[in-house]
Amino acid sequence: MTEIDLEDLPGVGATTADKLREAGYGTVESIATATTSDLAEAAEIGEGTAKKVILAARKMADIGGFKTGRDILDKRKDIKKLQTLVPEFDELMGGGLETQAITEVYGEFGSGKSQLVHQMAVNAQLPVELGGLHGCVIYVDTENTFRPERIEQMVNGLPEEADLGPLEDILERIHVARAHSSDHQMLLLETARELANELRTSDYPVKLFVIDSLTSLFRSEYAGRGTLAARQQKLNRHMHDLLKLIDDHNAVGLVTNQVMSNPAVLFGDPTKPIGGNIVGHTATFRLYLRKSKGGKRVARLVDSPNLPEGEAAFMVEQAGLKQC
Repeated sequence: MTEIDLEDLPGVGATTADKLREAGYGTVESIATATTSDLAEAAEIGEGTAKKVILAARKMADIGGFKTGRDILDKRKDIKKLQTLVPEFDELMGGGLETQAITEVYGEFGSGKSQLVHQMAVNAQLPVELGGLHGCVIYVDTENTFRPERIEQMVNGLPEEADLGPLEDILERIHVARAHSSDHQMLLLETARELANELRTSDYPVKLFVIDSLTSLFRSEYAGRGTLAARQQKLNRHMHDLLKLIDDHNAVGLVTNQVMSNPAVLFGDPTKPIGGNIVGHTATFRLYLRKSKGGKRVARLVDSPNLPEGEAAFMVEQAGLKQC
């Protein structure tokens, strides 16, 4: 797709274009998929003008029309797979984590969620022929779980043929931001968009967006049934912002989620992810991680649009995720 300047849009001058870029609307595609009220507020223009700008952006970006199944199939040829390098796990995921899709990983503390995220932050930098995406990583950390020391251990555990260069360069390609509130977390996605646009033409464009954990701050700030509707509305918008981001950059979206115990379940596993149907419907793939005997972890594919449910066992060792 040819790059179109914001100033080419009717009614958008240099000043308005600058305001839009500052608000995170750096591309015509991002304007085409924005809501009228959001754009009007960001550019300080009337809703009528915002509506005209969005319609013009949709025409220019060829967004909003129907496509045939064949067109969708052609687009899906662009999809890449990010491998865990654990054969059973990758087979469960149909070859690895898909780009242009959100993979949600939930489980109790100690089940291996953050370990998986750290491993993917390393693997994303690997060449495509070794199961990576030859890209860098944007990592939104809400629980202070990111550890560069863990990255070093996992790099040392990579196959011999995987040479990513000095550790400093590897860490340089992981861009971490600590979120302190749910509003800050949402704002960081806008900052992530700007950073990803800057790195688009670099040797390592952004190919993995991580939020660890998605629901932690929302859960602590919106306590009680009275705040549930407001929380779900914000979560919904946050996840759709992430969807637009990964779609625009053909990247993997990987989010971790906390769990709660459902007391109504008398038989079977009472573990249930936070966020309800909003998170469940927006995430393309849902993975449930749990501890097993002998230090093993089990990943269960709970939901997928095209893959059967199944399980895969793996080990979390000092050198990273390994085969049992």
